[in-house]
Amino acid sequence: MSKILIVEDDKSIIKNLTDFLKFEGYEIDCASGQAQAIQMISHTAYNLILLDISLADGNGFSVCSYIKSNTQVPVVFLTASGDEYSVVAGLDMGADDYISKPFRPRELLSRIKNILRRNSNKNTIIEINNIIVDTVKGSATKNGADLFLSALEYKLLLVFLNNKGIVLSRNKLLEEIWDVAGEFVNDNTLTVYIKRLREKIEDDPQNPEIIKTIRGLGYKVGD
Repeated sequence: MSKILIVEDDKSIIKNLTDFLKFEGYEIDCASGQAQAIQMISHTAYNLILLDISLADGNGFSVCSYIKSNTQVPVVFLTASGDEYSVVAGLDMGADDYISKPFRPRELLSRIKNILRRNSNKNTIIEINNIIVDTVKGSATKNGADLFLSALEYKLLLVFLNNKGIVLSRNKLLEEIWDVAGEFVNDNTLTVYIKRLREKIEDDPQNPEIIKTIRGLGYKVGD
């Protein structure tokens, strides 16, 4: 049974989410503020954390920073509708997804399942050529040196590595990245991130050997 922590100070949201997710088979803990959330995270292993921005004390950004600095637990931000700044700030900190309030429970459930499924399928250590990714530590190195990937670059690399030998269309990549950055990633942005990623992981970015372009179809990593 997956264990989820809800960090939220709205009592009605806490009750509704707790009842709904327990009915769906999840074990639920709740925290209303920053201090309580951090204390619980430091003592309990969670599979996923639902995190509001505004809390009884402190804020969700500080909690997310603590989570990403000390664990590999995925984070889904609960944001106010149209709050673009909070979405961008949360994703830049490494949040795995976000959903705007008021949200539809079934949509949230679908996102939770997708994130938990991706995490359960991940290998701890993934190697290709001279690149090593440690998904527990959240690190990516080349010849032992840190690649200093941004959150989106790291997640894009994981999409490729978790689909070795499979041709991924641009639409498929956009769907995967949408889980991370929603409407803020478009086709042009994807091109930029693939270029940046190649510059960091390829010996010769102009003639890539890791992320190969399959003309007319998309991209492929590995055979």
